[in-house]
Amino acid sequence: MQKSVDPELACPVAPVVDIVFSRWTTPILWALHEFGRQRFVELERRLAGITPKVLTQRLRQLERDGLVSRTYHAEVPPRVEYEITDLGASLGPLFAHLSNWADAHLGEVEQARHSYDVGR
Repeated sequence: MQKSVDPELACPVAPVVDIVFSRWTTPILWALHEFGRQRFVELERRLAGITPKVLTQRLRQLERDGLVSRTYHAEVPPRVEYEITDLGASLGPLFAHLSNWADAHLGEVEQARHSYDVGR
């Protein structure tokens, strides 16, 4: 009988994948990296298809993980801004590498999918 192994021990990058590649995390980080500090409504407009509830949840998780900072301005009306932290920006090389991989290999992935689908 095979013993079960903790996924984090079997694959040490699993926690990173869970943090960085959950739905909407990458687009949020990209938008903050590309366009700098933004208000909630600005982010919502840039990320077509995201609901306010999901954006709020993701921003809170990213703030908790230290990848995004939230600044509250006690004005009338109150203003809240979000920006990527140094920790969040440190993911830039990872995203650049993935972008290069996508440019080089997504065509092959599409071909493999097509071949698989035709064979079924």
